[in-house]
Amino acid sequence: MRIMKRSLLILLLALFSGKTFGQEKKTLTLQDAIGIASQQSLDAFRNKNMYLASYWEFRYFKADNLPRLSLQATPFDFNRSMQKVYNYNENRDEFKSREFLNSELALQLNQNIPLTGGSIFAQSELNLMRNMGTDKLTSYSSTPISIGYSQSLNGYNQLKWRSNIEPVKFEKAKKEFIQSKEALAIKATRRFFDLVDAQIEVSIASTNLANADTLFRLGKGRFQVGTVTQDELLNLELSYMNARLALTRANLGLERSRADLNSFLGFEKDTRIECIVPAQLPGLNVNVSKALAMALDNNPEMLNHQQRLLEEDRRVKQAESQNGISADLYALYGLNQNAEKIGEVYRDPLDRQRFRLGLNVPILDWGRRKGQLAMARSNREVVRTTVNQERIDFEQNVLMNVMEFNLQGEQVENAAKADTIAKMGFEVTMQRFLIGKLDVTKLNLARNDQEQARRAYINALRSYWVYFYTLRQLTLFDFEKNNPLSEDFENILND
Repeated sequence: MRIMKRSLLILLLALFSGKTFGQEKKTLTLQDAIGIASQQSLDAFRNKNMYLASYWEFRYFKADNLPRLSLQATPFDFNRSMQKVYNYNENRDEFKSREFLNSELALQLNQNIPLTGGSIFAQSELNLMRNMGTDKLTSYSSTPISIGYSQSLNGYNQLKWRSNIEPVKFEKAKKEFIQSKEALAIKATRRFFDLVDAQIEVSIASTNLANADTLFRLGKGRFQVGTVTQDELLNLELSYMNARLALTRANLGLERSRADLNSFLGFEKDTRIECIVPAQLPGLNVNVSKALAMALDNNPEMLNHQQRLLEEDRRVKQAESQNGISADLYALYGLNQNAEKIGEVYRDPLDRQRFRLGLNVPILDWGRRKGQLAMARSNREVVRTTVNQERIDFEQNVLMNVMEFNLQGEQVENAAKADTIAKMGFEVTMQRFLIGKLDVTKLNLARNDQEQARRAYINALRSYWVYFYTLRQLTLFDFEKNNPLSEDFENILND
């Protein structure tokens, strides 16, 4: 008996504290859900790492335009093999065993030049070669300093094109990250209201069951005195059974929606979330022209259009460079010396010069280069036409979303009034039924009207907030604070 009392006491404490064993209760507003999703959801993790990938890609591009210093070394290279040598005494070739030890060390500084597409370099080298055979000869070779330049002369500057495209790509990645946070807010809003819908369904089903139970009990009493017919009593009993079934389905739907939101927010699976329905709206009326201007200035789709056009121009330029005479230039000047002792290898170095000009002249390729150029130009025109159409569709989408959003505030207000009226109407109808002035049919109609009005109000709220964050996603602009959306990207790198 003592154990039973203790168990009952623990159960009552759990019920009064608002928690169930094994479950943590969390009461969330819509803004709470969005804030948590932006911090710990899987989507937030994915969005952050997609931005970081773009950041390091841009850093790689920037590093490619900075001087690069590299050390190349072959400390030990031993080669023992049979080699063909010429025997001057016997005037013939013969194979002899040879043993050589080679060692090399080179330091090179390289700098790309985006303006011309060429590369300038400076290097220093030291080499050792030792014959391990009978003569034991040792030779050192050095290049104290040499400076060179290499340049393609075909008219296509890859470095310049990258300098035009890569900053656009990185800026687009920044805006896409900001946009992804608004897309995350839309996802959180939908899942939040899925749970709100489920909570409302449980509330409606619970109320309906209580009402159905009360009506069925009253009906049985009135049936005994003859004021309710048998078919009306059966109808009341059927309503009671349907209400019990509806409550079971509503509870299952609630658990499913709660589990979905738990998973999305990164909560434990047994967390019990209760959603607070937003009561206040921002009360915005967005100016169409301003929204369109902000979308054209801020949306990453505009940068995507710019990037695609630049890439098509690059492909055409590359095809043009391959369609005619191409050449490459290589020039080098330096000092070198060789000696049998390392202490003498840097004395009185000699000039070292090299100049090379290479030409590639197409003579007969059966129209291959001409076809590549024509295809590149055709693809560019297709992309230009596509981009123009996408821009028109984008502007139309922004305009439609602004108009829809501006209507949603009034829709929510009307739905809230209808919900209040339907609730009051049902209460009046219920009281009239209890005193025997209305039949079951009219009571059921009033109950259906109340349920539909409540669902319509929640759906209007859902639509309002989805359009609210969709508009922010399209424009990357906060119309409440009247400033563009931004992000602390340095903080992202330091996390």
